[in-house]
Amino acid sequence: MKELSKISAVIITLNEEEYIEECIQSLLPAVDEVVVVDSYSTDRTKEICKKLGVEWYEQEWLGYADTKNWANSQASNDWVLSIDADEILTPLLANSIQEVKINGLSESKVYSFNRLNNYCGVWLKYAGWYPDVKVRLFAKNIAKWEGSVHEKLVFNRSVSQFNLKGDLLHYSIKNKEDHIARVKKYCKLEKPYANRLLAFLAATNTFIRSYILKGGFMAGRIGYQVSIISAKAKFWRGQT
Repeated sequence: MKELSKISAVIITLNEEEYIEECIQSLLPAVDEVVVVDSYSTDRTKEICKKLGVEWYEQEWLGYADTKNWANSQASNDWVLSIDADEILTPLLANSIQEVKINGLSESKVYSFNRLNNYCGVWLKYAGWYPDVKVRLFAKNIAKWEGSVHEKLVFNRSVSQFNLKGDLLHYSIKNKEDHIARVKKYCKLEKPYANRLLAFLAATNTFIRSYILKGGFMAGRIGYQVSIISAKAKFWRGQT
């Protein structure tokens, strides 16, 4: 009988006590190891993780990509399931991961999930926020994270992408102020537009795409809010 591939779930943390327990509990049916790399949290993150029996490491913050790469290197298994501390596998997704383990994981494939974002208490399926497909399950030796702002996986060989059934639930934005603070933070890190006219045109295009073309209006007030803040983010980039 063929030996099943083993999966290490890898999470980086910094003060993640709010969702980390639910995150880890959702992983247990699907993975063989949970690795948590923490950048010296001051809340109950360590206590919660230790209670759940994870492989615990502490590492100074190196930036998103480098910290995730260092964390992946601590995994004892060949396959990595990369999860954020505020993300939770639905039972259907956990079952889908179990099924591909049984059928055989292939290094010529990477496995993606549909991510469903919770925006201000609403599971948002409009304004371009769903399915928000993310590649998160991959062979450790073929991938690394790159990028300083929105890190992405880069593969050292040609791979095909296979999307699994079930959603990855993401507790994304708590409130309007949280959303504005986040986009302003990213505006400072991203390359600014050459002038305000270009920023204005980008903002207008973003609002039209989000609110009208991608159905943001279907979500009512929340759809308008997410669309206008996303548009303002483009305009703010013209002022950095």
